[in-house]
Amino acid sequence: MRTLDVIVAILLIIGGLNWGLVGAFNFNLVEFLFGQLPIIARTIYVVVGLAAIYKAVFWKEIKTRWK
Repeated sequence: MRTLDVIVAILLIIGGLNWGLVGAFNFNLVEFLFGQLPIIARTIYVVVGLAAIYKAVFWKEIKTRWK
């Protein structure tokens, strides 16, 4: 489970950086990299969203796992 926690954290960092770029510079890195392949871009958005749901639902369990 700790491996999954690390993957989720990485995905959330990537998602946060992308939203920061969108907010600051109106530049969407995911669309820039995968704009020609919309199914991949959409999949990335879904995976990052699922990572956020996982983190929100299992917040306390993740904290105790890492003590």
